[in-house]
Amino acid sequence: MLVKSFEDVEIWKKAHQFVLDVYHLTESFPKHEIYGLTSQLRRAAISIPANFAEGFRKMSRPDKLRFYNISLGSLEECRYYLRLSKDLNYGNTEGLRSDLEEISKMLTSYMSKIRADL
Repeated sequence: MLVKSFEDVEIWKKAHQFVLDVYHLTESFPKHEIYGLTSQLRRAAISIPANFAEGFRKMSRPDKLRFYNISLGSLEECRYYLRLSKDLNYGNTEGLRSDLEEISKMLTSYMSKIRADL
């Protein structure tokens, strides 16, 4: 299948679903977290597929890798926020943490293939 858009890439699809799942999880967070953990987790989650999408259309490999690396950084930020959410007993985060691990492996592999072409 010819990849015409970032929306055709499995990494982006999984990252987008992760964002939807994060929104669902954070709906039940305490109201006093709306400007704290809820906002931070949502922002970092959105950054994963958003930066992937931006990097997808970049013409140079270094530009692509820079945006994909930002996605990985946001992914790690989410990993911490999910750990914090678990420790604060704000919900079950195991499934989301597993999803993050899968996305991380996929994105790392994708980036390795781009680097190999340099």
